[in-house]
Amino acid sequence: MPKITFYPHPELCPNGKVVSADKGESVLDVALRNGIDIEHACERSCACTTCHVIIAKGFNSLEDPEEVEEDLLDRAWGLKPTSRLGCQALVEDDDLEVEIPKYTINHARE
Repeated sequence: MPKITFYPHPELCPNGKVVSADKGESVLDVALRNGIDIEHACERSCACTTCHVIIAKGFNSLEDPEEVEEDLLDRAWGLKPTSRLGCQALVEDDDLEVEIPKYTINHARE
């Protein structure tokens, strides 16, 4: 069973957290199931960037993003080469290390 290490985030998981994940489960769903309340304004429909995460380790084990995800990521705050939408990044066999950006772009919340 793969593990996901969530790096410390000042609000969502101040001490970081290591959790188990099921293959095929999204990074977002793993986080939510383990009390890490990553924003997801579009309710996992790949229509916003609020669940943007940075895959610090294990990025190459993930399936390549679809074009719609790539287009959305272009609008994410703090975009890095290993950025993914948490709702679209599905866990495979490898462990992952995930950084949750400090900010999101959520016009409904501003």
